[in-house]
Amino acid sequence: MPSTTSPTAISSHLTVRPDWLNRRREPAIEPDLPIVDPHHHLIDRPESGRYLLPDLLDDINGGGHNVVATVYLEWLSMYRLDGPEEMRPVGEIEFANGVGAMCASGSYGKPRVSAGIVGHADLGIGARVGDVLDAMIAAGGSRFRGIRFISASDPDQPHWGATAIRPRGLLLNPKVREGFAQLAPRGLTFDAFMYHPQLGDLVDLARAFPQTPIVLNHVGGPIGLGRYTGKRDAVFSDWSKKIQELAACPNVHVKLGGLGMKVFGFDVHEGELPPSSEQLASAWRPYVETCINAFGANRAMFESNFPVDKGSYGYGVFWNTCKLLTKGASAPEKADLFHGTAARVYRLKL
Repeated sequence: MPSTTSPTAISSHLTVRPDWLNRRREPAIEPDLPIVDPHHHLIDRPESGRYLLPDLLDDINGGGHNVVATVYLEWLSMYRLDGPEEMRPVGEIEFANGVGAMCASGSYGKPRVSAGIVGHADLGIGARVGDVLDAMIAAGGSRFRGIRFISASDPDQPHWGATAIRPRGLLLNPKVREGFAQLAPRGLTFDAFMYHPQLGDLVDLARAFPQTPIVLNHVGGPIGLGRYTGKRDAVFSDWSKKIQELAACPNVHVKLGGLGMKVFGFDVHEGELPPSSEQLASAWRPYVETCINAFGANRAMFESNFPVDKGSYGYGVFWNTCKLLTKGASAPEKADLFHGTAARVYRLKL
């Protein structure tokens, strides 16, 4: 099976406007609550802009929340320039591991950025991907935890600027599954991102590989644009049923975030002022509560998805939103949602 990704196949996202974001500042709610941010990116490419360690630390420190560690998620960053194509993503692991080593020195403050690393490997090459995974394990030292293999694709994706064209039923492909089978023997996790009409494929995959930890990104991608515009209730009904099916698979976990992306169809980025945490909590509550009720706090984790979501709101406002959404949760539930689940899934030593 040919490769299904390339270094230029990247979605477009909302423009980050610092002056606009600076118009909304909120004091941190429960500022001492430890947080592991299990999903952020670092990037430096002409077509995608620059968001590197100093930028992330500015967001963390400016938000006033107690972020103790992060998990780096692949975003086509710092691929090797040459060598076999399937090995080029190893460069991203080397880059992220370097960031992790910098932060582990303590010279950059408390947050242990890139304490865990999730890279990309092309499962479409089948069992040969095992050599790529072994190279990533070596490159990531004690920090490499697994891969993400995005299968998100929809006929209406031009409506939200997504440019990567992927085959339908990608996770059902025998060659991809041959590659997927290489994860569990190496103790690696699988991060999945797809849109809500594709969630059935992930249910099938999770049932076929019950020993592989799977993390569903961005609450499962309920689409709010294109042919789904104005159909939020119908989408929610379809999405929530599939979330229940996924939650029945004990090896699946869910990330609560990503809702600032275009695909969800929210319009908070169009306001004269950035949204408040109260506004976001009101809009997101049905999705977040559905996921927590289905998976339980011990299989759910809040994620910032920065800088992708930074076009919609600030980092501090995001974590305030999460804290508003869990106002009635018990202390153990909050501990899981904000750091415990992420630490267990990605095997972080806090």
